[in-house]
Amino acid sequence: MPLRPWSAIPIRDCAESLDPLPEAFFRIEPHPYAAVGAPYGEGATPFRLRRGVIQRLLRAQETLQALGLGYRLAIFDAWRPIAVQRFMVDYTIGIRCEAQGLDPQQDRPEVRSVIEEVGRFWAPPSLDPMTPPPHSTGGAVDLTLLDRSQQLVDMGSDIDAIGAVSEPNHYLAVANDAENATDRERALAWHKRRSLLADAMAEAGFAQHPNEWWHFSYGDQLWAWRTGRSLAVYGRTSEG
Repeated sequence: MPLRPWSAIPIRDCAESLDPLPEAFFRIEPHPYAAVGAPYGEGATPFRLRRGVIQRLLRAQETLQALGLGYRLAIFDAWRPIAVQRFMVDYTIGIRCEAQGLDPQQDRPEVRSVIEEVGRFWAPPSLDPMTPPPHSTGGAVDLTLLDRSQQLVDMGSDIDAIGAVSEPNHYLAVANDAENATDRERALAWHKRRSLLADAMAEAGFAQHPNEWWHFSYGDQLWAWRTGRSLAVYGRTSEG
């Protein structure tokens, strides 16, 4: 898997602590990666982030709630150690290959295509301290919206869906190309929900992953690249 365009940005870690998420946030449980066997280790939990990221998440949730629409944040995934990143990359490649009747261990063009496709969404599980996957820094979070009835809001695709459907503005393009009013209205509704989430997170200082409507970062290399900073302030945590 190739490195990302933000991988060359230097890191000067501020040594901020990795803290548990407060009860103010809804957590999607059972955790989806732990449920398929991802190796977090005994007693470890993915529901942790850098202290400054948690503060900004609280601000984003307050912004959402001030809209009066009944929305709050639902946390899908947060801190992710390298071992889990490696497991999930291999797991995702395996699932995609299995669906196409491919052996992921074979060096075939079709397998290489799957690996390339997965690589647009899953960062390489790099152990190089200068190229950490975003989630290993404690600065990245995957999330969605929760409504008043404690149900996850339909955002037009599942978190971790592979393909163009996951791009933040995908449904704006779909709406513009729609041939009937029903399809256009449905696409615009999904686009509006994604935009509400993105706007609340941006107001709190987060940067959005260019390929993933659910992924937001603060302080890591992706954040620095998207916001024009010369340095990232979060590197891979010692626990990752």
